[in-house]
Amino acid sequence: MKHNYIKQFYLKALTLFLIAFSVSPFIFAQSEPFQCDFNAYLFQRNDIYALDLASGSSYLVAEDIVEGNINAAAYNSADGYLWGYLSTPSISIVRIGNDFSTDIYNIPNLPNTGNRYVGDISIDGIYYIRSGSSAYHSIDLNPESNNLLEYVGEHTLNKSISIHDWAFNATDGKLYTVEKKTNHLYRITAETGNVEDLGEVPILSGFDYTYGAVYFDVDGNFYISANQTGSVYKINNVNNIVANGAMTSNIFAFGPSSSLNDGARCPTAPVPQEDCINGLDDDGDGLVDCDDPSCSGVSACPVITTTSGGNSGGLESNDRLANLISKRNYNRAKSNYKFDKFSAKVIKKGLSYKKSGKYSPSQIPLNSLVPLNVIGETSTIESSPADLLALTNASDIYSVDYLKNTETVSALMVIKTENKVYEHSKFICDRFLGAELLSVSNIQIRENDFIKSRIKQDDGNIEFALTFSARLDENDKFVIESHWNIDAYKDNTMYYNFQIWSNSIDDLVSLGEEILDLLEANTEIIDYTGSTPPPVFVKSASYRNGKINMQVVNNNRSSEIYVEGGLKRTETSDSDMMTLETDLDGYIDSVSVDTGSLFDFGFRISADKAGTPDDLFVADAPWGLDDSGLETTMQNYNVSQNQDSYTGSGYRVERNVNLQGTTKDYIGVYRAFSPRFLPVDLSEYHNLSFEASGTGELEIKLLKGNGEEFTTEVSLSDEVTKFSIPDEVFKNNTGATTNFSSLKVISFNLKSKDGSLQDKKLNLSNLDFNSEEMKYEFVLNNTKKSVLMPNPITSEATLYFYDDKVSEYTLEVYTLGGHLLSSQTNKGNTIIGQNEITVQRNNLPSGIYLYKLSSTSDKTWSGKMVIK
Repeated sequence: MKHNYIKQFYLKALTLFLIAFSVSPFIFAQSEPFQCDFNAYLFQRNDIYALDLASGSSYLVAEDIVEGNINAAAYNSADGYLWGYLSTPSISIVRIGNDFSTDIYNIPNLPNTGNRYVGDISIDGIYYIRSGSSAYHSIDLNPESNNLLEYVGEHTLNKSISIHDWAFNATDGKLYTVEKKTNHLYRITAETGNVEDLGEVPILSGFDYTYGAVYFDVDGNFYISANQTGSVYKINNVNNIVANGAMTSNIFAFGPSSSLNDGARCPTAPVPQEDCINGLDDDGDGLVDCDDPSCSGVSACPVITTTSGGNSGGLESNDRLANLISKRNYNRAKSNYKFDKFSAKVIKKGLSYKKSGKYSPSQIPLNSLVPLNVIGETSTIESSPADLLALTNASDIYSVDYLKNTETVSALMVIKTENKVYEHSKFICDRFLGAELLSVSNIQIRENDFIKSRIKQDDGNIEFALTFSARLDENDKFVIESHWNIDAYKDNTMYYNFQIWSNSIDDLVSLGEEILDLLEANTEIIDYTGSTPPPVFVKSASYRNGKINMQVVNNNRSSEIYVEGGLKRTETSDSDMMTLETDLDGYIDSVSVDTGSLFDFGFRISADKAGTPDDLFVADAPWGLDDSGLETTMQNYNVSQNQDSYTGSGYRVERNVNLQGTTKDYIGVYRAFSPRFLPVDLSEYHNLSFEASGTGELEIKLLKGNGEEFTTEVSLSDEVTKFSIPDEVFKNNTGATTNFSSLKVISFNLKSKDGSLQDKKLNLSNLDFNSEEMKYEFVLNNTKKSVLMPNPITSEATLYFYDDKVSEYTLEVYTLGGHLLSSQTNKGNTIIGQNEITVQRNNLPSGIYLYKLSSTSDKTWSGKMVIK
């Protein structure tokens, strides 16, 4: 239905245009008109970007198309071209065709009153342009007019207003604009200069942004872009608004920030709208319902969501990433660690806040670079993750969470590094841990570009993130760097690194601005250097069963991407380089990359249309070594890939482990079920199966999402034994059983139970969770129970039993009347642990029999045996 709606409006607008154009008596050059396409066009100096209002995505479509700058940009419904006012040559305007070729026209009678940066063209082709004064001027651009390209005259607004763009509403023929600082919406009658104040726009209340690009759609909805943040706001049906009456407004999209800019769009083209409750991506921006910013505050979609805190963030985004996160998260999971923000230290603003000249630029205490009381927070608490210092290249770390009442709404990490930038990017790390990168674009702070990202965490909360660093030059002055790729930062220098995330883009900008002020209290900022955001980026990625599956956002409509990076097959193997190419199709594309079995893959994605590449890290849930026991020393630890492809119907735990060491306490390995150590539900399976050999008792422990632990033990020998453990065998310290729901970590530990120094080894392979008929039943130290499978017996069966000593056994078969069938007697030797004896039917007739198994360890097992 949505596509039919758009198509109808598009064809209607196109038909009207073609009729008008076909009868035009005025002949221009060879370029073709735009024909009312759906794009908004954002002009920045002399470059043009195509902006999709529905998604906020933009890409450069034309560069340096004229000398000087273009401003007062407008779409002319009367001829289908884009027009703009030129800074060079003076009193000249430019016409732009759909191939972005240009024709420049001098308007001789137009007063030379300086740069005109406000402009739009009425439906009948009159171009209204304005500089900073109340006077504005008009030029006839109607191709059917006898006065084409002639100056029409001067007009005066009857109210002084501070505006930076205006646009015609095709539904009522009026100009509309929003004023800086007051954030009031104005309706202007272009022919007379009458200005009607319609009141403050609710969604813009309290902002101090410049609105340099505004647009309309066919329904009379007004779209306003804020220069500093790139946020696009929507005011519904402005032609129906009366002064001081009801006004419906909301955030619509997060686009690129810009300066020296202007916007132009065909006012009769529709803008696709998101239905916020139907579970579909209605407007084609890759975002569904509440993930779409246009749904913020609409229906059931919240305006404010909480954010993650600083205590859980900050791991590096380099080749050691997966192992570092594994080690840190395992230690936290093992102790069931949770940061308690209600008992954390509260940070107060003191007399030394922003005090100039107090510290040497290279020795600034990190807590003095933390903004306070700038985003309306009710409290600021310290949340520094001390466990990062042992894992990263940071020499000092300080983090805070900003709270509004009890909700964390923003967080800041300040990290000092001595020789290079901090090797962490939130947009890389969070995607590795299961988050989605919804959008990436630039924002402006002090009229300099920084890269912002919008991230949806796996708990559903949405955050805005900003990363930049301050380095000292040879004169102890600050240079601010903001890049998407870590390798773009300068090496061999000390950095103060800032990681900011917030539930509000406006708070993000405020925190960034205040950090720059705090830096300048210590020494001057002399330069800013940055990179552009990647036009093609990975929204989300995951690894499973030899494939990396990605959702790729293709802003610049590239047709192909190149993937290059270092791939590790296991946690202990070296990296191998891997390169490949794959095609893209559309704005959002699902891409599957066959990598084969792997542990992790750090790679770079470059698009065929160039631009900043995207960097990404994906990994399987990790195996890790736990050698923290008393006097534990490792001789060998190795993780290897499975030899065979998995053909089972269960849940395979990839890769095998072997280790050897000495300990007075314990030594072991653990395996998480997700890279972020979040619990997974495997309750549909009822057995844990694996093969193992080694020394002594092997403790198997399940750590669940609520912190509970359930354990069991099996005995190992030098021979590889197949184990299958039912879920009800795992018990907690009260004897309660469990299932395989909410599994966070499984660990395998070899213990020295008497505290003496012991040699330990373990070979562990082919783990999976399954619900298959238990082929290997007996694994526990239950010396009183035996199992015969299958039973009834057609030709042969296996008798399983457990012995805790090496001994000799005798298997005897009796009739129900107690008569010994000596021909069925079988003898052999037992091992410590699970034993298996093959029982042949031989020539026994069908019927029910009894078996008795005796060992020289004074143990006896017995049961019924059915012969088919």
